[in-house]
Amino acid sequence: MFENRVYNFSAGPSMLPEAVLKKAQAEMLNYNGSGMSVMEMSHRAKVYDEIIKSCEAKLRKLLGIPDNYKVLFLQGGASLQFASIPMNLMKNKADYIITGQFSGNAAKEGKKYGNANVVADLKPENFSRIPTQDELSLSPDADYVHICVNNTIFGTKWNYVLDTGDVPLVADMSSCILSEEIDVTKYGVIYAGAQKNMAPAGLTVVIVREDLLGNARPETPTVMDWKVMAEKESMYNTPSTYPIYVCGLVLDWIESIGGIGELEKINRAKAKLLYDYLDESKLFIPHAAKDSRSLMNVTFRTGDEELDAKFVKEAAAIGLLTLKGHRSVGGMRASIYNAMPIEGVEKLVAFMREFEAKNK
Repeated sequence: MFENRVYNFSAGPSMLPEAVLKKAQAEMLNYNGSGMSVMEMSHRAKVYDEIIKSCEAKLRKLLGIPDNYKVLFLQGGASLQFASIPMNLMKNKADYIITGQFSGNAAKEGKKYGNANVVADLKPENFSRIPTQDELSLSPDADYVHICVNNTIFGTKWNYVLDTGDVPLVADMSSCILSEEIDVTKYGVIYAGAQKNMAPAGLTVVIVREDLLGNARPETPTVMDWKVMAEKESMYNTPSTYPIYVCGLVLDWIESIGGIGELEKINRAKAKLLYDYLDESKLFIPHAAKDSRSLMNVTFRTGDEELDAKFVKEAAAIGLLTLKGHRSVGGMRASIYNAMPIEGVEKLVAFMREFEAKNK
């Protein structure tokens, strides 16, 4: 690692791969002989056109995105898409499944534009699990079904693909995109804020099936109309130029280590290391049900708020940062996104063992 670098377990913005940071550093003042930083160049320049088109091509290759899907590089975070989705897709009714804070926020936005039917809300169980297919009564006439695949705050994840029949499945993958192999064709729309696994904050990626374009409500702002943004190749207005450039570097890094399949193996090994310890621990209590556990966000606590605070403080002192859990859950949260090396998780588990031995 770079000198004085720490292991940053932040839920986002999060760690970026060191190889990506070094490459960006080397090209900061003069990208590819242009004499300019990517931060400075016009988004209409030929040199930048190559950057954004290359980024899309790399993403299509890694995720296996079919030709009948458009890739949009947008702004406003996943939160803006909470409104963009009903504006582009909702004619009468949509089904929402609330498994955490962000899927709840998406449902609230949906209610502003039509009948946002809440099929299930796991709040009474403190969002500790994902519902099974059999628990859900989906509407066959819905315009779409919305889910948040990975719940950053609560550390849960849809570990199966929900069967919605002919109704498009719309999935927020902000905190799990690129972490494991997926079948894009199972989804009508995939969207993600980039600041977890893809790039710095400021970029939002939307992958949308072509037949779902062209249905925007009349009052939809132009920059939120997916069809317009697709036709303009994400260039209706100035895109998030530098995050798109960094996203391309991240995609190169993933390709260099063997692609998403290899990265998934690493991610599963990291998660297993941490969950195996939590399952044997007498001090730490995992929040998520075993069949709903996230590979990216591991939530746990001791049951004693003062002890939790002590753990976070002592961890920070040895370079294990941002382990405090979200206020709605408490305890601790270790976000172990793609860029977190397994050494970081090993160091965390070693510290947890030591802390438990001292605080029995």
